[in-house]
Amino acid sequence: MGKYLQVKMVRRGEKINMELINFSRDDIYLFHQGNHFHSYNFLGSHIINLDGKKGVLFNLWAPNASYISVVGDFNNWDESKNPMRKNKECNIWSLFIEGLEEYDIYKYHIKSKNNKIKLKSDPYASYSELRPNTASIIYDMNDFGWTDQKWMKKRENKNYLEEPMNIYEVHLGSWKQKDNNEYYTYREIADMLSTYLKDMNYTHIELMPIIEHPFDGSWGYQGTGYYSVTSRYGEPKDFMYFINKMHEEGIGVILDWVPGHFCKDEHGLYEFDGTHLYGYEDDDRRENLGWGTSNFDHGRPEVCSFLISNAVYFFDKFHIDGMRIDAVANMLYLNFGREDGKLRKNKYGGTENLESIKFLKKLHEAVFRYFKNPLMMAEESTDWPLVTAPTYIGGLGFNFKWNMGWMNDILKYMEMDSIFRKWYHGLLTFSFEYTFSENYVLSLSHDEVVHGKKSLIDKMHGSYEQKFSGLRLLMAFMTAHPGKKLLFMGCEFAQFREWDYSNSLEWFMLKYPIHDNFKSFIKILNKFYLDQKPLYELDLDREGFSWIDGGNYKQSIIAFLRKSKMEDDFLICVFNFTPVAHNDYKIGVPKMGIYKEILNTDDKCFCGSNNINESDINSVQEEWNGYDQHIQIKIPPLSATFIKLKNIESNLYKINQK
Repeated sequence: MGKYLQVKMVRRGEKINMELINFSRDDIYLFHQGNHFHSYNFLGSHIINLDGKKGVLFNLWAPNASYISVVGDFNNWDESKNPMRKNKECNIWSLFIEGLEEYDIYKYHIKSKNNKIKLKSDPYASYSELRPNTASIIYDMNDFGWTDQKWMKKRENKNYLEEPMNIYEVHLGSWKQKDNNEYYTYREIADMLSTYLKDMNYTHIELMPIIEHPFDGSWGYQGTGYYSVTSRYGEPKDFMYFINKMHEEGIGVILDWVPGHFCKDEHGLYEFDGTHLYGYEDDDRRENLGWGTSNFDHGRPEVCSFLISNAVYFFDKFHIDGMRIDAVANMLYLNFGREDGKLRKNKYGGTENLESIKFLKKLHEAVFRYFKNPLMMAEESTDWPLVTAPTYIGGLGFNFKWNMGWMNDILKYMEMDSIFRKWYHGLLTFSFEYTFSENYVLSLSHDEVVHGKKSLIDKMHGSYEQKFSGLRLLMAFMTAHPGKKLLFMGCEFAQFREWDYSNSLEWFMLKYPIHDNFKSFIKILNKFYLDQKPLYELDLDREGFSWIDGGNYKQSIIAFLRKSKMEDDFLICVFNFTPVAHNDYKIGVPKMGIYKEILNTDDKCFCGSNNINESDINSVQEEWNGYDQHIQIKIPPLSATFIKLKNIESNLYKINQK
């Protein structure tokens, strides 16, 4: 077929019908049934050769329009020059325009049945103008020279449930900016960011939404161009380069994706053909008052084809490794976030959104059918059951879910004066009661460091030095707690200022030794996580965790075991959430032997007070914490202490470690 899509012409008798068809009856049937998951292959604009004539074929679903034409600079935006023809059998409008080339801009001039005129961007456009301009751009998505075959092959055999996953969440526009506050392009930032991630021992990057969006302040969560990666940072092939580079450096790429609601800007999906084509016809269900957006109608088959194809498109064309689905609770519940007091019910009398539930299941069945080992993560904040269970047993089909409960509890706890923490011990321990009910990701994301919530370091209670001790403790507790890990950019060097999407992170803070040291601590802690199989090998299995002492609320100290598949390879994890040190503190252990401390957040190399256990720790044959033997250790203030059997191979984790 060559570089360009080949187009069929239909012969009727002796007359050539110049309706241009690059889709079959099966395509149309599946699209209208909500089961076409590659609809980007025929809808939108495609560069083609037709009988030796090079041009662009446009196909558009707009069933309720009375007239549509393609307009752009090429015809002086004259709506009369290039009218489209509607195939009444399938409600697809089509037009071939000879001579159009890559990078030509266009829009659809759409007249509704009540004669209202709108200029709309192409819902399937793969490239769009840089805001504030809103036209679609003709673009050839083919012929990128991928060199990530080794990564893609390795990904097929991954068992994410038993492997470490340490995710760095990034907003590309504010991770780092040029001196004049301009953005780096996808290509420019790829080398810097991949090197940084590799050096800091992260396994994945999660990008806040990169679909085209008109308002920077929405952070990409209110989109207009679902198939267009935002032109703020370059072209689609530049983004392919970005992902290819990440894969070459061993970093997986996860995209934030928003299939629940969309932006209401004039040029986008809202009232696309004069009707609410992509949203609910019912005002009450359509209008998302909390975010000023329109909810997708997941009960409309063509909307399902559009959205599921969009997910497939990013896996197919861009080689992404996963998606984090935003605001899942908003999709699952008819009354989520509504404050008008009205109770909305489905046809069975419940408050679940039946269409969205069906959509999510169909989405995952499609993605897991076409791609091996995709990561599909839910940002779901309720106790909805079986979120990460397969659809064939009644689950939603995700394979991971953000642990919002843990995040809310631990941050509330860490902001509290330690004097009062003993009365709120359940905030520290409750998450262990349900941590194996789903496949969880522990997330400290962008949402926790904006809108007056303060940065992570500023949330910590106490003096300046205690804030750093508290944050080291929090990071170590997250590392030891069952679940995969996610940290938002800037938190790794304890930026005091809240995140600001319009400005670069405050990298100058690394000139201050305590911030540079904290970044080094996170690097070491990440390496510790990657090295220690007890922290991930049975991460989502109850056999991988057991309490030593979870009930010492008076001293706000907890201790537990993390275990690997090898019998003697276990990790003793001890956490002190007060600024009070303890000497000769007894900890029950499962075996007699000689133990050693391998990481202590109070080590002087981490700017701590160095109240650490440097010598070998011999177990004592005396019952404690339900074990037949125990050890006695120093427990520093506001600290995490990690101990292993000495005969189990392990490094000491310090900043001067090579």
